[in-house]
Amino acid sequence: MLNSAEILQTINMFDRQHLDIRTITMGVSLLDCANPDAKVAGQRIYDKICRRAERLVSTGMEIEKEFGIPIVNKRVSVTPISLVAAASDCTDYVSFAAALDRAAKTVGIDFIGGFSALVQKGFTEADRKLIASIPQALAETDLVCASVNVGSTKAGINMDAVAQMGRVIKETAALTAASGGFGCAKLVVFANAVEDNPFMAGAFLGPGEPECVVNVGISGPGVVHHALQQVKGEPFDVVAETIKKTAFRITRMGQLVAREASARLGVPFGIVDLSLAPTPAVGDSVARILEEMGLEVCGTHGTTAALALLNDAVKKGGVMASNHVGGLSGAFIPVSEDEGMIAAAQAGVLQLDKLEAMTCVCSVGLDMIAVPGDTSAETLSAIIADEAAIGMVNSKTTAVRLIPAPGKKVGDIVEFGGLLGSAPVMPVHPESSAAFIQRSGRIPAPMQSLKN
Repeated sequence: MLNSAEILQTINMFDRQHLDIRTITMGVSLLDCANPDAKVAGQRIYDKICRRAERLVSTGMEIEKEFGIPIVNKRVSVTPISLVAAASDCTDYVSFAAALDRAAKTVGIDFIGGFSALVQKGFTEADRKLIASIPQALAETDLVCASVNVGSTKAGINMDAVAQMGRVIKETAALTAASGGFGCAKLVVFANAVEDNPFMAGAFLGPGEPECVVNVGISGPGVVHHALQQVKGEPFDVVAETIKKTAFRITRMGQLVAREASARLGVPFGIVDLSLAPTPAVGDSVARILEEMGLEVCGTHGTTAALALLNDAVKKGGVMASNHVGGLSGAFIPVSEDEGMIAAAQAGVLQLDKLEAMTCVCSVGLDMIAVPGDTSAETLSAIIADEAAIGMVNSKTTAVRLIPAPGKKVGDIVEFGGLLGSAPVMPVHPESSAAFIQRSGRIPAPMQSLKN
């Protein structure tokens, strides 16, 4: 039974420590929407999303009001569109993105994810069409998010896809130059992408998922930061235990919301993703958690070790709290969305090489990072390859969300607003990787893939 102190502590988490449910994401299978006629398929997609998700936003608002728990986003993820559109006779898939965007606006959600392709071992013709359609699709829609999985521990890295994604990112930035290359903020390149991720821009409903499912993503960097302020100077054992207990409380709240949403929508509960996803608000930063452990500035020596401790403790606390922890669950380090990361990048302490090292121990990778607008497609591809290699060898999910900001140079700021924040343009190595990227083929899977 809860006592008054625990109730007040929970209220304080919401009011002063930025605790929230970052997203309720409904996954909807679109496999039964496939049709040789692209117009018919698009209408089926629109109809099914509207039918399944028509009460998603209102249900989220009801739960938010009834329990006093902030729910920031209501989203939908769908079957990778390359799988659905493969039956159609069209030459590009922009019309499918338009159908997704129209459905998202009709049901009132914040984003829809799944304009995606899984090409870690090779391309189908549908995959090729979808990837070629990404720049125009993201430029012509508002709420559609895209992702491409280019590698995995089992398959290795599809370097042809890596090379192409560098060009796709450049083209997307050019087509959305008026908004600072905003289209790139809706595009993620993965290795080892998971099928139940509720967070955008990388969410899609994997082929192994149910017909319809509710996944919840929660976030609480501010709560963890506040908890660590109470154990200043204590050994790392105490720090880890404090984070673990805090993550436990946060996850229990997320599971409550997930089960309520599941019951009210009549849709199975999938997973709770406990990821410390920051916002640009002061007090809601993963970087400040790391600095609370004793680092003067995030990015200095010791940052990777501090992040490893944080990520591990968050996962352990989450697993204690729920049998259905999934998605990515850990700590995100999106530079533009984290007030402390922005400050560290502007000070020149946090740079791409250090972020790459941090990727080895965190949930995702190089996330929401602006680079100079004249960065070559080959350099973007080489950054993607490095991240994919980390994911492949370490059997973990890694991702890249890069924004080559048109007309911007190192030190400039790209403003996106809202949860996407503002991105300081970070330097990349000037030395060329073109000859490396121009090699075709696949980087073979590592030895640890042979576990059968």
